[in-house]
Amino acid sequence: MYEDKQLTCKDCGATFIFTAGEQEFYAEKGFVNEPQRCKECRSKRKANQRGEREIYTTVCSACGGEARVPFKPREDREVLCSECFAKKKEAEEKEALGVL
Repeated sequence: MYEDKQLTCKDCGATFIFTAGEQEFYAEKGFVNEPQRCKECRSKRKANQRGEREIYTTVCSACGGEARVPFKPREDREVLCSECFAKKKEAEEKEALGVL
């Protein structure tokens, strides 16, 4: 069916592999063109197009420490620092699985 192909990045000139799995994914999505850029150049281009994100500093609702978030905090919503957010997410996942 599909076989890995070696392609050349149009930005940096590096060779990269367009894997059989990637080709299958492209076909499933209806993409007709092969990728023109290697993964690193695609990532750089995507970051440049998106632009710099503004980071907001606020107080964590759980621990009172500093929370840095990529959205403008609202007073009617809780904002968690990354550590408290991870703890909350882990607890919710355990609860969903019935593990306490």
